[in-house]
Amino acid sequence: MNSSKLSGIIVSAAVFAATTVFCLPAQGNARDLTITGWGGTTQAAHKIAYFEPFTKETGIKIVEDEWSGEMAKIRGMIETGDITWDVVQVEAPEMFQGCEEGLFETLDWSKITDAKNMVDGAVSECGAGILIWSTVFAYDADVIKDGPKTWAEFWDVKKWPGKRGMRRGSKMTLEIALLADGVAVKDVYPLLETKAGVDRAFKKLDELKPHIVWWKAGAEPQQRLAAGDVVMSMAYNAWVTRINNEEKRNFTIVWDGNNYSMDFWTIIKGSPNVDKALKFISLTMRPDRQAVFFNKIAYGWTAKGTGKFIKQDMLTKLPTAEGHLNNALMTNVEFWLENGESLEQRFQAWVAK
Repeated sequence: MNSSKLSGIIVSAAVFAATTVFCLPAQGNARDLTITGWGGTTQAAHKIAYFEPFTKETGIKIVEDEWSGEMAKIRGMIETGDITWDVVQVEAPEMFQGCEEGLFETLDWSKITDAKNMVDGAVSECGAGILIWSTVFAYDADVIKDGPKTWAEFWDVKKWPGKRGMRRGSKMTLEIALLADGVAVKDVYPLLETKAGVDRAFKKLDELKPHIVWWKAGAEPQQRLAAGDVVMSMAYNAWVTRINNEEKRNFTIVWDGNNYSMDFWTIIKGSPNVDKALKFISLTMRPDRQAVFFNKIAYGWTAKGTGKFIKQDMLTKLPTAEGHLNNALMTNVEFWLENGESLEQRFQAWVAK
């Protein structure tokens, strides 16, 4: 080998070694674990129940961030390689869609918990169920002494005159319309798979349409009830409980026929903190930690055994309390991923008529 080639090899090797030495510390000192949620009171409760205990137990620092469900932001991070989030709280449709698109890491459940410790639906390929929330309806018991008990009675404007608050969106609204029309919980989605079923849901909504006040944000139903704009309203259970607790209202929740769904922890594809993220998710699957959260926020637990740690006055307000899921409908994520766009277009056109 001649001297010029040998010199080139030595220089190249030196450059490679220098580059490698330069890069190693960056890989060895990955940034703090960043967890992104919905903000507000939910994230404040997460901090007390999960974030602070995790840092205390492991020494791993957590950076908090918030989002509003804009999946384009996650796609952008992955496309550019600039991944600033690690664990993200997402709703079920986004979890399934993101998993299919390859936006989330496949979870190693052996590093989280035994699947048998979790409620049905909480263990997924890319998501770990962290809470259950329900869409119910509520009324002011100080105004209505003997209120409705079912969605069919929610439609009864003769017995209970006045406006009804409903979410301006096809998801859950179409299911509720069928329940109000006497369809059994088990038959709702098979029926919505058919044109006749969808037509039936819209026909039922036609009956109530003149009495509907539409809302979009989760805080609106309680505000409208308090203001007397509506006599009863479709609402999210935790929001109703919150205003009852904070403002001493007497809003009654009707659980029969409630629509429930789940939020999940996911790990963004390419996160440099996968091992830390799995440790964090594992802690949040422990009943003792979930109990701290669900004693503060009226969602339902996903770790079996959590109920025994919940205070009795709070227990009756949760979706997972005894009896609350007896005649409940779990949102069919696959159905809405496949049919959501066309049904939403038809729904919004119907509202605008």
